[in-house]
Amino acid sequence: MSIELLQLLLLIIIANGAPIITRQWLNDRFSYAVDLDHDLADNNRIFGPSKTWRGIISSLFATPVVAVLLGCSVETGLMVAVYSVIGDLFSSFIKRRLSMAASSMAPLLDQIPESFIPAFMMRQTFNLDILSVIWLVLIFITIELLLSHILYKWGVRKRPY
Repeated sequence: MSIELLQLLLLIIIANGAPIITRQWLNDRFSYAVDLDHDLADNNRIFGPSKTWRGIISSLFATPVVAVLLGCSVETGLMVAVYSVIGDLFSSFIKRRLSMAASSMAPLLDQIPESFIPAFMMRQTFNLDILSVIWLVLIFITIELLLSHILYKWGVRKRPY
């Protein structure tokens, strides 16, 4: 496994974990929904209450900081965060269209977009081929599912997924 793959994997984990840690620290403070509580024609929220500006901002702040610590540029960290957020919002949007409850479990739908989109979009920056991108996504899925259970047991996550 290359150092570039590990760097990108860590940045994707940070981008997706920062909102969870920030929610733990701030509870419900500054928790403003990205969709401003609006529904679409299907009478479901656009993204749901768990997708907040606070979470997006925490991801956009934490990921570039860690990127610099890993020897990458601020811009690289910011782009990883942006692509991870896009993937996460996409998953949430699809889950709402399927009438799934906010924060409900959707294996693979919860992990693939938020890892594949940044890995695919940043593959040239991190010198990854498409097979490495696929490996990164598979590793991310495994780590995310394991970490979710651990963070739930520690009281950081509300649900074990």
